[in-house]
Amino acid sequence: MIDNLPLSANFNESPLLIQVAWIASCVLLSVIILLSIYLKIMRFHLRKKDKDNAQFKNEYEAYLIEYLYSGDTTGKINELQDSIIQKLKASVSIKSKRKIIISVLYNLMNEVSGEMSVSIKQLYYNTGLINYALKRLESKRWHIIAKGIGELTRFKIDEAHHKVSKFVNHPRSEVRKETQLYLVSLFRFEGLSFLNNLTTPLSEWAQIQLLETLQKFDDQQICDIRPWLKSTNDSVVLFALKLAQIYNQFEVQDTLMELLAHPKKQIRISAIQVLTHLYGVEAKELLKANFNDLSLEEQICFFGMLEKLVMPSDEPFVEKYLFHKNFEIQLLALKILKSINIDKYMGLSETTTTEKDSSMIKLVNTL
Repeated sequence: MIDNLPLSANFNESPLLIQVAWIASCVLLSVIILLSIYLKIMRFHLRKKDKDNAQFKNEYEAYLIEYLYSGDTTGKINELQDSIIQKLKASVSIKSKRKIIISVLYNLMNEVSGEMSVSIKQLYYNTGLINYALKRLESKRWHIIAKGIGELTRFKIDEAHHKVSKFVNHPRSEVRKETQLYLVSLFRFEGLSFLNNLTTPLSEWAQIQLLETLQKFDDQQICDIRPWLKSTNDSVVLFALKLAQIYNQFEVQDTLMELLAHPKKQIRISAIQVLTHLYGVEAKELLKANFNDLSLEEQICFFGMLEKLVMPSDEPFVEKYLFHKNFEIQLLALKILKSINIDKYMGLSETTTTEKDSSMIKLVNTL
């Protein structure tokens, strides 16, 4: 009987499909066992690595703090500091430990200022960490270059200016962004000189980051932005317009007037907005005289300017657009009339014949 046969005989006597199923089951079971063992080994090594890293971090945090507080007013490195530098040098060559040292140094740099901040920067040099950051700039992989520039920015290594600035027009936007932030973070408005040679687009997000970085610094003298307002790079012009508005650059109004004839509509609109902020009365008169030649977006923007810079002499012009087909222009025109001649405005409610115009007047009354 087949039930009394050995297992191997039973297997040999079984149909081929059952044999294949048994083999597959054994293989899968072996794989599961091996993977379980592998995962346990990996988990053990990860826990050990985390434990070693935590121990290393605590140990070198103590070394670094001791290094900082053992210095004297002369700024010379004493024996204790030199021994700490040698210990750090031995660990810097190991990538995992190097990352921890950089992290600890950067955290300390954020917590101290003045002479201690200078000491940390000097330690960054003396341990050879700077050499690894500079080496990254020679990489052919863009993300390695970006990390290297970011590290040089965090430790304020302004001596690397010439090596970093060559990446201003790098094909990858991530590298360009890190380069631009490095230049502005370390050199402020002088760092914006990269705009003179920028041939790639300066993204809206990059512009926001640069402006935020600049606004962290107080009592700084803005440079002449006229060359950037005349740049052939449209994104540079738009960024310069933001600078003109934020830093109230009244002295560039003549250059801004020229931008009202720029080929790019977005720049013309931005120029109108900046001139509105800077009380550009001459621009108002010029735009009013050429109103019919403007695009609809520019006309709307101009009425925004007129609302802020309106004078009684503008009343005849405003009256022509009280019932303009565009909602925004009509609304602004009614608001402007209300501000300069309330009697005439009130009389409109008696002379309007359409429900739409009556509704618009009611809306302005609530504003």
